[in-house]
Amino acid sequence: MLKGLGGLGGLGDMAKMMKAAQEMQGKMAALTEELDRITVTGEAGAGLIKATCTAKGELKTLSIDPSIFNADDKEVVEDLILAAIKDAQKRAADRTREEQQKMMQELGLPADMKLPF
Repeated sequence: MLKGLGGLGGLGDMAKMMKAAQEMQGKMAALTEELDRITVTGEAGAGLIKATCTAKGELKTLSIDPSIFNADDKEVVEDLILAAIKDAQKRAADRTREEQQKMMQELGLPADMKLPF
């Protein structure tokens, strides 16, 4: 009766795929945790404002050099703060992409495969 199924070979392939899926799930969970620990820093105004966030893009700290505090420059300072945060978030996204690509290569998958995080 199993003749048409090619013996148990098909089940062995399914078991391999399940094992690979579980391995990938474990690595993705580990990567998610790692992205919470990795921090990147974005800068604006030649380093006068620095924003640090996790590789997942969560803002952790904001550092502003006191020399830029001047009531006349309020809008400039606000723009620099936004620029620093955006720079940090871009660096976070780049770092996340790098870490995902490393994991994919370790699993023997295409580096450009999209992951759900």
